[in-house]
Parts: sequence; structure tokens; C-alpha cells
Amino acid sequence: MIEIYNEDCMEAMKHMEDNQFDLAIVDPPYGIGNFTPQNNAPRQKKVDKAVEWNDDIPNKQYFKELLRVSKNQIIWGANYYNCFSNGKGAIVWYKGGNNTKNMSDCEIASCSQQKKIDYIKIYIEKGFLAKGIHTRIHPCQKPIKLYEWLLINYAKKKDKILDTHLGSGSIAIACHNLGYDLVGYEIDKEYYESALKRYNEHIKQLTLF
Repeated sequence: MIEIYNEDCMEAMKHMEDNQFDLAIVDPPYGIGNFTPQNNAPRQKKVDKAVEWNDDIPNKQYFKELLRVSKNQIIWGANYYNCFSNGKGAIVWYKGGNNTKNMSDCEIASCSQQKKIDYIKIYIEKGFLAKGIHTRIHPCQKPIKLYEWLLINYAKKKDKILDTHLGSGSIAIACHNLGYDLVGYEIDKEYYESALKRYNEHIKQLTLF
């Protein structure tokens, strides 16, 4: 079952039980501020709004609650957070970018399930976020294939998944495709509605075949 809520995750986690979720896969704001969207990104006004939103990095209480309600965690952007480290492994996603060979070509997630570093290459090429469920609706949108890879490699069958910052909803589509239960939260109403629409359109397409 996929459950998506337009709600502040901090308020939601207050009412959750300890270890309610088997795995949290989250992508909170990185606090890097001066974000420049791609020229071909639609909804420019909405993407620009993300500059202020992206400065609002999670506080220590967020990570405390996240670790309380989930048994394991994959946290994107963990290298930006001075207040948190789960002290185990990492996942490095190489996304290709503009071949500048700098940090913009990859993203790093902390992973509580291992002590090693895993590498995954899933390229975001020009036009990747152009049509259908791949249409860009969020400035920090990640590929569905990336979330599918995470679930295949780090989740167990029947695991219950948590996402505190749903964003574009890619994880919801990945969880549906692979049969995982997901509870996701998105505080921004417009992003929530766009993610929900994207998910529902994916489900509708599947019923046609």
C-alpha cells in the first residue's frame, strides 16, 4: 500500500511508534542554497521557490525522530549535515552531469546497514526528465530507477518504507513497482499534488496493459 500525505513529517513522526518502519529512505533539504535549475525545467516559478526551501536543513530533533521510528536509514545529502552521522556505510550515486568531475556529478547517502561504500551509476542525461512519469516536477528529483536499485539492494520483502520528504514521488512509483508498502510525507502542497498526480498517472498507465 502506498500512503502519501501533505503533512509536516515532524508532526507526523511525533505520533509514530518506535521502529514502526523497517527502512527510511529520505532526501531532506541540503542547505546549499544557491540552486540553479536546468534551463529546460518546467514550472520555473515553483523551482525558484525551492531556493529558500533548500536552506531549511533538518535539525537534530529530525534525525533523532527518524532514528527512533525506523530500524534502518538511507539519508541522501548526509555529507552536508554537521549534526548527524549514523557512522556506518555510504552510497555514492554517480549521475553523469556535465562531465565536470566535481561533486555536482554525484550525490552521497549515508547507510546504516553497512560499513562499506557502494557505488551506483544511473545517468541523468538530457531529456531524461522530459516525458510522462519522468517529467521534472521538483528541483531535486531523483530517478525512479535509483529508488528501485535502493529497494532491491537494501530492503527485504515485506519491509515497510518511510520517506519524510517525498518531493517528486519517485520513491512511491518505485515502491509500487516492486511491491513495497510506503508512507510518504510532503509539506509543500503543490509538490504533494504534483507527486500524487504523477503516481496516479503511473498506476493508470499500468492498468492499460
